[in-house]
Amino acid sequence: MTRAASGVAAAACLAAAVGLHAAQDARVSAPVVDRPDLLYVRSPAAMRRAALGYHGFAADVYWIRALQHFGRERLAPPGHARTYALLYPLLDLTTSLDPYFSIAYRFGAIFLGEPYPGGPGRPDLAVALLQKGLAEQPQKWQYMQDLGFVYYWHMRDWQTAASWFQRASDVPGAPSWLRPLAAVTLAEGGHRSASRTLWQQLAQSEEAWLRDSAGLRLRQLDAMDAIDALESRIARYRDGHPNEPLTWPGLVAARVVPGVPVDSSGVPLVLDPSSGRVTVAPESKLFPLPGQKPDSGS
Repeated sequence: MTRAASGVAAAACLAAAVGLHAAQDARVSAPVVDRPDLLYVRSPAAMRRAALGYHGFAADVYWIRALQHFGRERLAPPGHARTYALLYPLLDLTTSLDPYFSIAYRFGAIFLGEPYPGGPGRPDLAVALLQKGLAEQPQKWQYMQDLGFVYYWHMRDWQTAASWFQRASDVPGAPSWLRPLAAVTLAEGGHRSASRTLWQQLAQSEEAWLRDSAGLRLRQLDAMDAIDALESRIARYRDGHPNEPLTWPGLVAARVVPGVPVDSSGVPLVLDPSSGRVTVAPESKLFPLPGQKPDSGS
């Protein structure tokens, strides 16, 4: 039998089998087996052997399963105990089968870091997944950036976040906005000295927009230092005059401040009469300061 004849015969057999199976399905309802919580193979090494070289195809299958699992748990009806138990094992299998599956690393980390019940609330596993990807591609600045965001948003570890942003910015070809992002993150986390040093370096940049941004950020840091000093003086006055309202005219009259303080853009600072907190006004060029809500002056 020729190769062409063999192919025709194989196609005919396949068509007959499909037709027979369809006829059986029409007469008899097959039992429904729905075990979305079941993962038969959890070992990446075993799965790589079982894939028989079709690693990319198998990775796609497990990535689809990871998406289905995350969506099923996230959109589960009220009363359902969301566990997301298979999310990391599925992502681990996916990225072990295809170590360069960038979307699986990056979106997988987003899924893992989502707070419960919208996600498993496991930023530690998000970090582990991105570190795994970085081990395969050490110069992948995107993974470093994503690690910075995991530490920033979910772990509230500004110093570690800033270090990842800065590390990403050092990779050739990384965008220039990563280094300013590191400086802003340090300022928000209260590490002003490190932030100031970084902004001073950026102020020497050849890019005009970066120099302008650095100048603004340095003025903001100066304002934050001045506000700290003001709040300290106001707190001491308040301890001795607990029943007096806090206003700039009153503080000027009491010689706590020589006059209504203004920021470097010439706009008067805002004083909260109940708490004694001071900040820049919404109309100031320095608004919002790092860590300050942009929708209010408080």
